[in-house]
Formats: sequence, C-alpha cells, structure tokens
Amino acid sequence: MQNLKLSATFSDSKPHYDILDGLRGVAAILVLWYHVFEGYAFAAGAPIIEMPNHAYLAVDFFFILSGFVIAYAYDDRIGKSMPLGNFFKRRLIRLHPMVVLGAVFGVITFLMQGSVQWDGTHVMTSAVMIALLCAMFFIPAVPGCYYEIRGNGEMFPLNGPAWSLFFEYIGNILYALFIHRFSNRALAIWTALMGIGLGFFTLTDFSGYGNLGVGWTLDTTNFIGGLLRMLFPFSLGMLVFRHFKPVKIRGAFWICSLILFVLFHVPFIPGLIPICYNGLFEMICITLVFPLLVWLGASGSTTDRFSSGVCKFLGDISFPVYIIHYPLYYLFYAWLIKNQYYTFGQTWVTAILLIAGNIVLAWCCLKIYDEPVRRYLSNRFLNRKIK
Repeated sequence: MQNLKLSATFSDSKPHYDILDGLRGVAAILVLWYHVFEGYAFAAGAPIIEMPNHAYLAVDFFFILSGFVIAYAYDDRIGKSMPLGNFFKRRLIRLHPMVVLGAVFGVITFLMQGSVQWDGTHVMTSAVMIALLCAMFFIPAVPGCYYEIRGNGEMFPLNGPAWSLFFEYIGNILYALFIHRFSNRALAIWTALMGIGLGFFTLTDFSGYGNLGVGWTLDTTNFIGGLLRMLFPFSLGMLVFRHFKPVKIRGAFWICSLILFVLFHVPFIPGLIPICYNGLFEMICITLVFPLLVWLGASGSTTDRFSSGVCKFLGDISFPVYIIHYPLYYLFYAWLIKNQYYTFGQTWVTAILLIAGNIVLAWCCLKIYDEPVRRYLSNRFLNRKIK
C-alpha cells in the first residue's frame, strides 16, 4: 500500500501532521472492518459486500495522503540535496520490512490451512516457497502461474492487500524520475489527464465490477485500473500540497473521521445508464471529498492530550495493521466457508476479536520488529551515505 506513517518520511527538521497520521489509521481500521464483510460475501458467493460497502476507497484515500506527504517531504530536496538513490533507500527502509513480515505471516497461515487453493486443490511446497520468495522481493504473480497458489488471481497470494504497495512503489519511482520536476501548471495538467482516465474507467464501468475495487490482480483491466487508481489520487495529493494554505478549523480529526466513516458505509448505488452511478459516487469521493479531508486534516491540530494520543496511536499502527492483517483473514474466510457462516450476526464475536487481535499484533510487530529493523537499516545505509 503506500506510505502509512507520515512522520517517517520527513527529514528531522520537518514537523509532521498529527491529524493526517490519525486519519490514515482510521482508514486502515475501516479496511479491517470492510474485509470482515468481504469474507461473508466471498463465503456466500455474493456479488455485493454489505455494510462498509465503499471502504475499498480507503486505498484511494491512502494514495492522496501519500502524494501530499511525499511532496511535502521531498519536493524541495530530491535531485538537489538528496540524490535519487538516497530517496529510494529511504522508501524501501520505510516500507519493505513490513512487506517481508506480511509475506512470512502469509506463508504460515497458508500452511495452517493445509496448503490448498480455495477449490480444495493441494499446492506443492515448492510453489509455496516460490510464492514466499517472490512476495519478499515484490514480484507479483500472473493469474494462473505456478506460484499463484490460492487460485483466485491475486497478485500477491500470500498477502492480498500488498497489491496497493506494488502500485505505491511504481508511484514513488515515477515521482523520483520525473513527476517531482513538474511545475505547478504541468502537474495540474498531468493530474487532469490522469483524472480523465480514471473517470472514464470508473463512469463506464470498464472493469464490469460495478465498482472501483480493481488492481488486486494482474489481468489487463485490473492493471490499468490499479495504475489509474494510484496515479490520479497520488498526483492530486501532490497538487493539494503545492497549493495548500491552512484554514481555521476545530475538531478536524473527529469531523474528518466521521465523514470517512459515513462515506465508507454508503450502500452500493445501482444503475449503469447513462453512466455508472456507483462510479460517479466514487469519483466524487476521490476528486472532491478526499482532497478536502486532507486539506482540513493538514489545517487542523490536536489541542488536547486525548486527541493527540489517539492520532499518534492510530498513525503508529496504520501501516502495520494494513499490511499484516490479511493472512489472519484468510483463516477467517476458510472458517466461514467450512461452517457456512454468511452473516455478521452469526460470527460477530469472532469478527470483533479478529479486528482487535490484528490491532494488537500490528502494535507488537511495530515495536518488536519494524522500528528496530528500520533503525538498523537507517544507521547502516543512510548515515553512512551522509558521512
């Protein structure tokens, strides 16, 4: 997925936006909530995910945040005081340790399931090990290839949500190579072109899904959709930063969190003529509402210890909880299928424990693994470069 901890991208001299940290954490937890209901739909073979129906738009919100933060952290340094190699090192150190851990968790849970695809076909151990190796080096699986071990076309079959990080890496590479060089005018034109592309893809229901939940597999339509899902909001986030002027607002974190919660729980909107109405809602969120939330979040500040503590905690666990939660959800999905549980009412205790357990696990992984590993890698590869 993309950069999910704002402060880690900044230089030591730059402050970070506490409320944007917190909002990223809110969106990440809503993804956990969404994936619970994805399990019921998957187990029942239902075409529509109920309850947090639009929470997949959290990915698009992440991309806008990422563009804003990358521009804030690096626009005035990359290619100047910071060589490109140093930029790539920083991004890899920030993101990749947890990517590796998510892949390890994925292989453990796959073996716990009995090393079988969703249709019950047994998978050879060699294929599982290749899948692990490819996941660690971020090599995606093509649908139907030997190491696409779950059999449903996932780009990263050991940890499905890693697909968004794949596109985040592409966005970071493009930013470093040429996007950061754009003038404000050129960036606006580029963003408009990407928006037209995403708008066409979404409003015509090009994928045939009826929604923008694309990018998770490497078929042609999903790759195009995933690339547009990243390029437009990422560029839009950069544009927001370059024109950002704070406004006065109180309670920005709580207001923006409530708006995200409501938007993500809007039911699926049927209708394809003359345009995809659900796609229109998605484009309104991405083009208008999410940039406004980023603007308000960047403008606000936490004024009490409780809000500050909430934002810090949510910001700390946002990336870990997003990138390591899905392996446990695979076990949850297998349990739903085996017992033919298709509703939240049947399994609400397990579902709540699953979400809470993932939050605790994410915090433990952050403190015991991610922060020490990043500290070591920073000292090893960045300080030496500075010297």
